[in-house]
Amino acid sequence: MYKNILLSVDLNDESSWKKALPTAVGLCQTSDASLRVLTVVPDFGMSIVNQYFPEGFEKEMAGKVMDTLKAFVKDNVPEGVEVQHIVGEGTIYEVILKMSEETKADLIVMASHRPELKDYLLGPNAARVVRHANCSVLVVRD
Repeated sequence: MYKNILLSVDLNDESSWKKALPTAVGLCQTSDASLRVLTVVPDFGMSIVNQYFPEGFEKEMAGKVMDTLKAFVKDNVPEGVEVQHIVGEGTIYEVILKMSEETKADLIVMASHRPELKDYLLGPNAARVVRHANCSVLVVRD
């Protein structure tokens, strides 16, 4: 059924993976698919933002986030599931869409919170991914 499943998680927000992770893992196990676990950090490349951080901060932070992501996967993904760890940088929905293309994902799994009024006006990340993805998207409600 699926061969490459992309799971987007926020390592600082349990609701972004509490239900979505077991769903993605279950799909991987039943489909013999590989799992790409993605977390996104803000873009520090903008000159207005970058000037406030010491040189090399971006690479150092990406390395720490990757270490945290690997520990998260080790603690939460069972043995036998092939996993690729991905740390993206930028706007959440844009990075998810880009990584789904780069990894040739045939399914994106992500959590979505209950919409607030501002989400109806601006559109949450999950809605943007659903609208623009070139593959299937499974949105798991928390």
